[in-house]
Amino acid sequence: MKAYPEGPGFARDSDTSYQAAEEVSESKEVIAYRCLASLEAHGPQTADEIAEHIGLDILSVRPRITELKACGAIKDAGERRRNKRSGKMASVVRLVPVQPGMLF
Repeated sequence: MKAYPEGPGFARDSDTSYQAAEEVSESKEVIAYRCLASLEAHGPQTADEIAEHIGLDILSVRPRITELKACGAIKDAGERRRNKRSGKMASVVRLVPVQPGMLF
């Protein structure tokens, strides 16, 4: 398995965390590209807004947002919005023009 952020992160001392990381590694790229597609279609969004647009649980989306930031595909848009679900303020992210070979 690839090391983070190219591969999913996991707790080094937990066999269940490693197993979960292995299972998600197959769908990780698909979810990441769906996140990018949502940003392209709807403009800057919070992770919760992206999850809502693509119909996935926030727990599947947040790690992909972190990975997309780490590889430079998205960045903080410099604004905050209140999440509908939690009521807490959240960072808004936006697309960065993607260069060939930039992702994963």
